[in-house]
Amino acid sequence: MKLKDLQSLLEDCKPFEDPKVELEQYTTRPHIASHILHAIDNSYEGFVGTTVVDLGCGCGALGVGAAILGAHVLGIDIDEDALAIAQENREEMNPWEDEALSIDFVRANVLELSPGMRDRLKADVVITNPPFGTRAKGVDMEFLRVASGIATSAVYSLHKTSTRSYIQRHALKTLGFKKAQVVAELRYDLPKTYKFHKKACTDIAVDFWRFEVLSKQ
Repeated sequence: MKLKDLQSLLEDCKPFEDPKVELEQYTTRPHIASHILHAIDNSYEGFVGTTVVDLGCGCGALGVGAAILGAHVLGIDIDEDALAIAQENREEMNPWEDEALSIDFVRANVLELSPGMRDRLKADVVITNPPFGTRAKGVDMEFLRVASGIATSAVYSLHKTSTRSYIQRHALKTLGFKKAQVVAELRYDLPKTYKFHKKACTDIAVDFWRFEVLSKQ
């Protein structure tokens, strides 16, 4: 699928109705989600027949987009309101009239998944747009830690560009990834979402990362 066509589909993704500040809920913007998914589909694993876990799936932009491109997806989120919107997006964004998208959703706390649960969730690819850690320091690294125990091929994640050096070091030395590569630097145009936001829109520099999993023999 062409990038512009994918972005056009993702423009219809319904956002959070009442975002929860404690969860740092921000809808993944269509231009960011489309660039992430298009890169994975055309330059890396591809999505047709691929198993994908979307950690902290929110309203489902990344997960539903991956399902549209042919993946078998499981979206996980702690917020039942977000999951209700994600399920709605699964139906409303489906471009195929005679075929349901292969995506299911589970309510669970990503940070409290047991090792046994992570083993049962094993998937080729994990995609995640985690909280950046402005409300709970280090939560983005915790998402990455959980993802490292689920993915068998690669993890794709967004993180603030300002944390690049730390993330690369932590991913390789602590989490044991084989490779940690910044695929692209993107501008996250964050609209005013909460009362404490001063500006109508703020641009945040974010890195789109690919973490390659070390194959276990």
